[in-house]
Amino acid sequence: MSSLRNIALTVHELEAGEFYWVLMEGTDYTIEDVLPYLPIESSSDPYGTYANALVAGMAAMRRMFGPGGPRE
Repeated sequence: MSSLRNIALTVHELEAGEFYWVLMEGTDYTIEDVLPYLPIESSSDPYGTYANALVAGMAAMRRMFGPGGPRE
């Protein structure tokens, strides 16, 4: 079985009351013991609440990677 990719989901409030989900992937590069992440996908339209953006981001992750999760 292939290994899992290091995917993170976060939510950003770019304007007051406008929340966007962002999927990021961990890189192999380290900077002073920090694992940087690079964006791989994000919402183009804002959500009215943090919770709605978070749920939408999780749904996007499921659509992108399917039931087996993000495997290499």
